[in-house]
Amino acid sequence: MEILIDIDDPIPLFTQLISQIKEAVIKGELKPGTQLPSIRQLANDLELNSKTVAKAYRHLERDSVIQTRGYRGTFVHPDAVANSAVDLNALVLSKIGEVIEACRDAGATDSEIRIAFGDAMNQRPLRRN
Repeated sequence: MEILIDIDDPIPLFTQLISQIKEAVIKGELKPGTQLPSIRQLANDLELNSKTVAKAYRHLERDSVIQTRGYRGTFVHPDAVANSAVDLNALVLSKIGEVIEACRDAGATDSEIRIAFGDAMNQRPLRRN
């Protein structure tokens, strides 16, 4: 598997890395149980900051595409093929879009929606008029 990162692409570097690993899993280039390079090694190979690779690995682990086994390394998750087909960002965007549309239909302004969203993200009680 070859990973190509385009630093001129507007897509964030960690997102490019996530997409390419998921694509390799779906295509069968990375099979469940395959060991992946360490964060440091992959960062060196791709000439990326190790924090960028670590962020990509955290997202992939959250999505059960990879799994870390302590000091033994990072491996492709047994359910990686099925889990690679799920795009959590698209799901979240879709759900938030539905809520925004419902709020607009109820008469809320974009400003009110932004404030409520910020409050919800910060786990503060919603402001009342």
